[in-house]
Amino acid sequence: MSTSMTSSPTPTLNTNRRWVQAIFNLGRGFAMGAADIVPGVSGGTIALILGIYERLLASVRTGARALARLLRGDFAGFRTQLISIEWSLILPLLAGVGAAVVALSSLIDRLLVDEPEAMAGLFFGLVVASILIAWKLLDVRDGMRMAVLVVVAVLAFFLLGFQSGVASSPPLPYYFFAGAVAICAMILPGVSGSFLLLMLGMYGPFVGAVHDRLLPEIAVFGIGAITGLALFSTLLTWVLERHRDTLLAALIGLMAGSLRVLWPWPNGVGVIGEEDEQISGTGIELPASVGDAVVPTVLAIGAFAVVMIITALAPDEQH
Repeated sequence: MSTSMTSSPTPTLNTNRRWVQAIFNLGRGFAMGAADIVPGVSGGTIALILGIYERLLASVRTGARALARLLRGDFAGFRTQLISIEWSLILPLLAGVGAAVVALSSLIDRLLVDEPEAMAGLFFGLVVASILIAWKLLDVRDGMRMAVLVVVAVLAFFLLGFQSGVASSPPLPYYFFAGAVAICAMILPGVSGSFLLLMLGMYGPFVGAVHDRLLPEIAVFGIGAITGLALFSTLLTWVLERHRDTLLAALIGLMAGSLRVLWPWPNGVGVIGEEDEQISGTGIELPASVGDAVVPTVLAIGAFAVVMIITALAPDEQH
């Protein structure tokens, strides 16, 4: 009798723990989504800080293997791999990420149009902080890595100069490609998915699509993201394991060179304005007056400080 009384609460306690864990994972996903929608902060970095990066990456790898088996027609293998994904982590994370994107897209979409210089200053500070963080992650800083860094930075700087601005009313295949590229931020801590979208000229259109609830564009972006995970996760993991410092050097160069698209003057990050007015985001000028420089500069310094503080909270073994 006493044994029955003491053991009966166990299922309820386990259920409560699962619900609490799901709520925590939902919050973690919201934090990752909020980071991913702001260029310069990586959702992967937030996953590291929250202590779930390895579990997330393991599930991503398993999902990639499942998709590969499905494409080969191995349905039994697909089912086996699918079952082994840690869905109790993945589903709440995805829900949290989606909630953050939906909640924040309206605000950012409006600010991109109304305050492009201020937003560019904010993003500029975030990316500069990310460059310093990635630099600290480099274990080997020899001549070859420095050469890779400089060459990539110079190429990115000049190639982005040919970019006239964001894509105006981009067709659906653009969203597919953007999703496939941006999803790499989940695998590479320190690289922001929104930052990659900025480079592609797709940040404004994607945020606008979410804000306006354009379901075809959002769906195609999601399909591209899933495809990108299947195609890139195994390759990127292999490169990270064997050529980590060379890859990091290239990423640092990429971020440094592409600061060009975040320079606040004359037009900030480059957006689609009213009535599809296309605003260039690659011009490099000085502010018209000292007063014009105050807000972007303050936001850049504040954003830089926030990222450095967030990174300082990460466990030492993650650096």
